[in-house]
Amino acid sequence: MQDLIAKAATLLEALPYIQKFSGATFVVKYGGSFMDSPDPSVRNGVARDVVFLEAVEIDPVVVHGGGKAITRAMEKAGLAANFIQGMRVTDEASVKIVDDVLSREINPEIVATIQSLGGQAVGFAGTEIFKCRKLWLDDKEQPGRKIDIGYVGEVVGVNTAPLLECIWSGFTPVISPTARGEDGKIYNCNADVAAAQVAIALKAKRLVFMSDVPGLMRDPKDPDTIIPHLQTSEVDGLKAAGIVDKGMIPKVDSAVAAIKAGVEKVSFVDGRIPHAVLLEIFTDEGLGTEVVL
Repeated sequence: MQDLIAKAATLLEALPYIQKFSGATFVVKYGGSFMDSPDPSVRNGVARDVVFLEAVEIDPVVVHGGGKAITRAMEKAGLAANFIQGMRVTDEASVKIVDDVLSREINPEIVATIQSLGGQAVGFAGTEIFKCRKLWLDDKEQPGRKIDIGYVGEVVGVNTAPLLECIWSGFTPVISPTARGEDGKIYNCNADVAAAQVAIALKAKRLVFMSDVPGLMRDPKDPDTIIPHLQTSEVDGLKAAGIVDKGMIPKVDSAVAAIKAGVEKVSFVDGRIPHAVLLEIFTDEGLGTEVVL
């Protein structure tokens, strides 16, 4: 009996959040090594959360990554993975692999998983949704010099029409992080940046970044140093202290851009925790790191 009462208490705790967010758009960036887990319950956990959001009349939009799968495919093709400032260096051979893995392997798999759990989803190659310009990195060692990292794009436009049509029809859009450049070619884009641009373009209420770390930590090796609440004004200080570094830079910068554009809250959560999305959204305590204005 006590277990049943506890379940009822959990539902009641979620109720005000369900009422508050009904009809709102939530963008979920799905990435991390948990995507490759041999345990189906771990792989399917996020998809199940997405189906739950659909059921309570919240409109989820998924932008996924797939970095580890891309690296494996590159290694199989005899290509070495190289990263500069958290961005994958992508030459002409690499960008074809990136596009194949993201848009024709991972994307359909996520869509199929959502559908197998009773949800409704439509997959989009990022080239159908995102416009980009070529990204040049600033050389930190030689100010004024730019670093060419190949076919890597910075998202500058989001085609919202097909996404809105999906949402209005009750389907969850699932989008890969590739884009069409100004030259008509395919570019690899950072999935965190792409997710933030989708959240901004769709005027989403929430943006959730899922990865395989507990959140933003002062010491990356110590989960007890997690920062539960972060204001955008604190970010520059954390960068200067080296706490926000490497792959966390585009993630945190994207969070700040989304917040300043009107997204109410951005969360960094650990996708390895069962139902991390639901725990973050529908409980009083939440988990991970929340970024607010």
